[in-house]
Amino acid sequence: MPRAKRGNKRTEKRKKILKLAKGYRGNKSKLYRYASEAVDRALNFAYTGRKLKKRDFRSLWIVRIGAAARLNGMNYSQFMHGLKVAGIELDRKVLADLAANSPDAFAELAGQAKNAITSSQQHPAAA
Repeated sequence: MPRAKRGNKRTEKRKKILKLAKGYRGNKSKLYRYASEAVDRALNFAYTGRKLKKRDFRSLWIVRIGAAARLNGMNYSQFMHGLKVAGIELDRKVLADLAANSPDAFAELAGQAKNAITSSQQHPAAA
């Protein structure tokens, strides 16, 4: 059976880890063992951070929409319900952008949401 030779695989693997660890303090950027621990840990934090980023942005959008809805005499849940009843399908990212950058357009949406809620209360759907 022929001898299995690794070639440069070990060196390439280690160089990749040390390149990722560039900028770390002390042995974590110089020695492979400590660098691989630090890189594994950092990549794990990065993975988690990508998931947290989505949650954080959604909650930020909700806060912005809620603040703008209060300026228009509604709370967040009433506003979102009114939009749903009115058949306006804008996501929270777009609504938060409207709330921050063009309050007039947001006020018009709030008006439509209010009208949809009042009309649905006057004429309840036949179930």
